[in-house]
Amino acid sequence: QVQLVESGGGLVQTGGSLRLSCAASGSVSSINAMAWYRQAPGKQRELVARITRGGSINYADSVRCRFTISRDNAKNTIYLQMNSLKPEDTAVYYCNAPTWFRDFWGQGAQVTVSL
Repeated sequence: QVQLVESGGGLVQTGGSLRLSCAASGSVSSINAMAWYRQAPGKQRELVARITRGGSINYADSVRCRFTISRDNAKNTIYLQMNSLKPEDTAVYYCNAPTWFRDFWGQGAQVTVSL
């Protein structure tokens, strides 16, 4: 099993910044890539950013150049630095760790961007 504990998030004004963290524990050796997803009210969950253990990164077009995903393999933790936030970034953000036997998800962190 893998446990994912998220922290960060909150309320910020347009143009502000927030940082999310996700710490993995348990069978962490089974994890390669980790990712952040988000789900806004009434919308499907979407991939925000993904990073492999080797450091390869992918971003959704909507967040490229504003968000930065990073990873500390020694701490089994990933981060999402979110800058220049917009109201459309408002969503619950989930940490994801796929393994060969199943996907694991964090509890979710609410990010709200006000006008």
